[in-house]
Amino acid sequence: MSTVSEADVVSAVNKELFIGGKWAPAAGNATFDVHDPATGEVLCAVADASPQDGITALEAATAAQADWAAHPPRERGEILRRAYEKLMARQDELGLLMTLEMGKPLAEAKGEIAYAAEFFRWFAEEAVRIDGGYAVAPNGSGRFLVTNQPVGPCLLITPWNFPMAMGTRKIGPAVAAGCTMVIKPAAQTPLSMLALAGILAEAGLPDGVLNVVTTTQAGGVMEPMIRDGRARKLSFTGSTGVGRKLLEQCADTVMRTSMELGGNAPFLVFEDADLDAAVDGAMQAKMRNIGEACTAANRFYVHSSVADEFSRKLTERMEALPIGRGTEDGVVVGPLIDTAAIDKVSELVGEAAQRGATVLTGGATVDGPGNFYQPTVLTGVPREARMTSEEIFGPVAPISTFETEDEALAAANDTEFGLVGYVYTQNITRALRVSERMETGMVGLNQGVVSNPAAPFGGVKQSGLGREGGTVGIDEFLETKYIAVGGL
Repeated sequence: MSTVSEADVVSAVNKELFIGGKWAPAAGNATFDVHDPATGEVLCAVADASPQDGITALEAATAAQADWAAHPPRERGEILRRAYEKLMARQDELGLLMTLEMGKPLAEAKGEIAYAAEFFRWFAEEAVRIDGGYAVAPNGSGRFLVTNQPVGPCLLITPWNFPMAMGTRKIGPAVAAGCTMVIKPAAQTPLSMLALAGILAEAGLPDGVLNVVTTTQAGGVMEPMIRDGRARKLSFTGSTGVGRKLLEQCADTVMRTSMELGGNAPFLVFEDADLDAAVDGAMQAKMRNIGEACTAANRFYVHSSVADEFSRKLTERMEALPIGRGTEDGVVVGPLIDTAAIDKVSELVGEAAQRGATVLTGGATVDGPGNFYQPTVLTGVPREARMTSEEIFGPVAPISTFETEDEALAAANDTEFGLVGYVYTQNITRALRVSERMETGMVGLNQGVVSNPAAPFGGVKQSGLGREGGTVGIDEFLETKYIAVGGL
């Protein structure tokens, strides 16, 4: 275990913009403060980019695109492999940095560093597997040659809840495919991305391939780049509302997009489920990242015959979770990201209780500094409660009951979202039937975690477009070209 101090890990990060391989201040030397959500204290100040800074970053990415596209795939993969090794070697320091700016417990933050690194390892291996095709035309008079080429300069926007992994999940395939990038991390958690930029530079990534702009003016900085016409791809992870606005902006230049948007994950527990396993899975699906995850179980539907036992066991587990600053030993539940998050969770719980839900445990903020909310379990949550249709993004588990499989599926699918769902049953035919009928891009079948760099991540309906990770993840950064060969 590293003994590096909190001050050391913060001071080690360059706080300027990273453009064209160089660190530089924002226009007018503008900065903004980064806060520790566990204490409210200021960690440091980082550069606050202007719209012109964004355009400068796009110019750097555009200038580097041709040379980078011609870079040998093996060498692109080796850069990612070296970056993977550097991330793993600095897991302790980077995990502490993430805990300070985002709040998640240190053990979980270190786990995210390892998870983030795996995207670089995976796409290092995919860089040399970009293939094409060759075929005889049906009439025999020519040939079809198919190749895949980099889509071009990309704009990447990442959220605050997984500040390192959401970056590597986009940067990895872009680097492997031969695309240059401008990436804008969330203003709440810019330090992890700035640290990652430094690591990639150390790993040998050429100047201009990755450009990082940190800003509090997200729309003002991104929209000019989107409408500029030189960027050819936008990859966004965030809320569905923001995603809709970005899609509108991308329509002007018919920019290619991939969107990983909001979720409203149902968690179904049937009467034949292994209840202990279901509770274990519920704790993973609900409490990973303090509930601040698009994959978090948002609605629990439990068969009436086992609902009381499931609720009791889940309540016992939630009550036993230690709460505190993520740097403290044994802490499992850290702070939410900011006061707005606390206000939203409090409002949703209060509204459900007013509609008749019963609070079995929690249901309140924690006294003292920081954005802490008690792990909470509610039962008897009515369908009309707002938390059944809105992402909670906090440590709150609302439980409702069902009687039949059709009733459970109707409730699970009664949402505009379709990212992930969870199913617990020991009946194999039911497991497959329900998984196929669930309107989601991913299903956790008797397991509470679905994220894996080797698997395609993404949703249906208003949860997004495209997939990240897996063998298809690199396709989002490639264009297919068909060459008709005649004279044969």
